Amino acid sequence: MITTYIGIGSNIERRKHIEAAITELSAIGCDIRLSTIYECESIGFDSHAFYNLVVEMKTSLTLTEFSRQLRKIELKWGRAEGAGKFEPRTVDLDIILFGDQTCAEKPELPRRDIFKYAFVLKPLLELCPQLVVPQDGRTIEQIWQQSCFETALEPIPVWFNQ
Repeated sequence: MITTYIGIGSNIERRKHIEAAITELSAIGCDIRLSTIYECESIGFDSHAFYNLVVEMKTSLTLTEFSRQLRKIELKWGRAEGAGKFEPRTVDLDIILFGDQTCAEKPELPRRDIFKYAFVLKPLLELCPQLVVPQDGRTIEQIWQQSCFETALEPIPVWFNQ
C-alpha cells in the first residue's frame, strides 16, 4: 500500500462535489484522513471562491491506474473533458504526493503546488508536518515556516459524516 496525498478543490456546488469526491476516493483506497476544508478566493482568474482540502489515503493501485481513476471521478462529477487550469470546476483532484515517487511529467511528483499555494501546503501541514518531500529534502513543516503566502484561508465546518 502506498500513502498518497490528494488535493481536492471545487467552486461549483462546492459542498456536493467535495463530499462526492471524498466518497469516490474511499472506493479506491483506505485509511482516509481529511485536512480542514478551507475556502479561498480563486487564484489566476476571476470566479467564485473555492473549497480546498487535502486527503491522505492508502492505495494499492499503481500511479498510472490511480491517476486514471481520479480523472474518471472528475469526469463523472461534471468536470469538462478539456477543462483548463484557470476556470471554474465542479471537482479537481490532484495527486500531490504518491509515496516517495518523483516524476517530471504528468502527473508531476511532488506537485509544485506544495511550494506555490497555501491551500495545498497548510492542509499538508495538518496531516503530515514531518513528512520529507522527495527531491526537496525539507519537511512540510520546514517548507511552511519558510513560506510567505498572501492568500487568506477560511476554515469551513464539516457538514457531512466522516
